[in-house]
Amino acid sequence: MIYDIVVYPDKRLKLVSETVGSFDEVLHALLDDMYETMIAKNGVGLAAIQIGVPKRVLIVNVPIESDEEGVDLQPRENTLEIINPVITYRSDEKIKFQEGCLSVPGFYEDVERYAMVTIAYQDRYGEQFVIEDDAFLAVALQHEIDHLDGKLFIEKLSYIKRKKFEKEWKKREK
Repeated sequence: MIYDIVVYPDKRLKLVSETVGSFDEVLHALLDDMYETMIAKNGVGLAAIQIGVPKRVLIVNVPIESDEEGVDLQPRENTLEIINPVITYRSDEKIKFQEGCLSVPGFYEDVERYAMVTIAYQDRYGEQFVIEDDAFLAVALQHEIDHLDGKLFIEKLSYIKRKKFEKEWKKREK
């Protein structure tokens, strides 16, 4: 099932998501629906709160390559399903990366993130895993975990860029 995306300034995006305790068919269906929604909306990642479900669940699928038509490929088996993530390490080094968000459509801006992170998490069956990355995946994971904590990437912008965003967003809303 493909869900509608919760869009800024919807107050649900400010909710801190709840820890998942049941790794059952309901969770599995949510993960499957999140994948379908993310692909249908041309996303790279999706947090459950972005479809109105305040659970500590996110998925990320970094495109691996483009097909002959130039369409990014995101096979289902490459999807990271991350439940109850905890960042256990953040490097001192930071990087800037241009980010966008399905919940803030059409807006892209450079955001500073940790260059490397290590994340402990559970999969759809409740098994424990650890992932470490220092590339685009690290940025995507930090972006999605921010959603679980009720934060949007626009909150990381400088005061001037944030005011510019708010002005542009208000114009678009009219």
